[in-house]
Amino acid sequence: MNEKKPKNIAASVRARLLNIARDTKRPFDTVLLQYMQERFLYRLAQSKYRRNFILKGALMFRACGIPLTRPTKDIDFLGRATPLDDDRILAIIREFLSIECDDGVIFDIESVSGKRTKEDADYEGLRVFVEAKLDHAKKRLQIDIGFGDVITNGPLEVEYPVILDQPVPHLMVYSRETAIAEKFEAIVRLGNLNSRMKDFYDIIFLTEAEAFNNNALEDAIVRTFIHRNTELQQAKSIFTQAFKQDKNLNEMWGAFLKRARIEPPMSFPDAIDQLQKALAPVLEKKRET
Repeated sequence: MNEKKPKNIAASVRARLLNIARDTKRPFDTVLLQYMQERFLYRLAQSKYRRNFILKGALMFRACGIPLTRPTKDIDFLGRATPLDDDRILAIIREFLSIECDDGVIFDIESVSGKRTKEDADYEGLRVFVEAKLDHAKKRLQIDIGFGDVITNGPLEVEYPVILDQPVPHLMVYSRETAIAEKFEAIVRLGNLNSRMKDFYDIIFLTEAEAFNNNALEDAIVRTFIHRNTELQQAKSIFTQAFKQDKNLNEMWGAFLKRARIEPPMSFPDAIDQLQKALAPVLEKKRET
């Protein structure tokens, strides 16, 4: 005998999410966003385009079974074998968001829009927005799609964990080595102009979460630096006292920890020391060659 489904699935799901928010002492908006992101990923996974979008960024942590301790507002992808024409990419997203699912989420296909972004002078991507609704609750999802980067030791196919007992997405994701390499390259290239405090935190978090293969990480770092035309020798500049004591970086780091509600807090110099310790085996090996 089939289990009877509630007449109003959206209202039922919303009530369950409210319970989760209360039980975990998390803001309902955070839990709601997580659920909507999961249902976006599920529709992608059900489509013929699932191998064209490689999940990266903070949601990749969760996909790899690493607890996510900082909130994230966006979904990050590397576009692969994907047309670079913006209109075509938006049409693909509208197509897979049209897949019907019994999860209570309605994506407003007409709201799908995008704009080209430049995170810095060299790297361009497409930022996509879509309105989503669950019962009377609404959210605007942000999806960032980059192009052209190299993946080492991957991509990997994983089963993405979900917050409720619903069908799970099977997705292609970055390897941890590539994620670390890209974040480290950005830190080195941007130097004290960097405002991406999450990159420092994420590398420390990823390297502490579980052991990784030093050879694979070395390969990923070398390939990423070469691909992005960044000299690996520049890395030593971020481990100097001048960098650790930079007033602006220290202030941004403190604001990031407070905003992300990360406990216990760590000073910026201590974070750099942790970063150096985590990457020392790879960096020292490169200096010897």
